[in-house]
Amino acid sequence: MTDPAQPPGFSELIHAPTRLSLMSLLSATRWIEFGRLRESLQLTDSALSKQITRLEQAGFVAVHRNGVGRGKRMHLRLTPQGRAAFEAHVEALRAIVDRTPEDGPDGPGEPPEHEVAGRDLGEGERQGGRAGHARAAADRIEPARHTG
Repeated sequence: MTDPAQPPGFSELIHAPTRLSLMSLLSATRWIEFGRLRESLQLTDSALSKQITRLEQAGFVAVHRNGVGRGKRMHLRLTPQGRAAFEAHVEALRAIVDRTPEDGPDGPGEPPEHEVAGRDLGEGERQGGRAGHARAAADRIEPARHTG
């Protein structure tokens, strides 16, 4: 299910910070060695392997293993599908960043001047800033009742 506020091409799979960084590094190279990725992303072997597996299962990353024992090496690259998905995701991020208030999910226009941070200011706050705020707060306090 996609979020209607997200533009076409946005990928939850790619958007996770580690996978986004991983896809970015892969997009800049033809093939890259696992150890170099690990160092660049400052991840453990297991953390990087987990991310690679998710991307490989989605068809975004191709993995080439060669050698045996201690000489075993793993090289990775983006697949054509992975490159297209990454480029679409980057375009979706650009579309989000480039939105004007009129394009936003709340529709066109500016909020009324008496609304701030999603709440309606009280009458006292609209009329007098901090002093008005204090007056409005004081108006809401019931007078103390003395019991005798």
